[in-house]
Amino acid sequence: MAYDKRDEFGKKEQNLAAFAKALSHPARIAILKVLAQKNECICGEIVEVLPLAQSTVSQHLKELNNAGLIKGTVDGPRSCYCINWSAFEGFKNEFNSLFDNLKQKNEKACC
Repeated sequence: MAYDKRDEFGKKEQNLAAFAKALSHPARIAILKVLAQKNECICGEIVEVLPLAQSTVSQHLKELNNAGLIKGTVDGPRSCYCINWSAFEGFKNEFNSLFDNLKQKNEKACC
């Protein structure tokens, strides 16, 4: 039976890592910017503004959706996506908490 080392870490750490991974590609950042500007977007419109193929944009949308950063509906050949602001707020709070805790534990001069 396969063993995944990620299981050694808490759910909070795993979720933050998945969030960071979802944001780790510049195309995904660009997609989020497009969605934020329009507040709702059809996939074809995203393809028109980015220098990427339809299939590539779809793959990036899938990653963002799997991470919970966007919500979407599929209506035949049309897909409509928007940012999941509540998920962003949750992750923002988690990252702020992490950074605050790291800073508190390392307030003494180092190196």
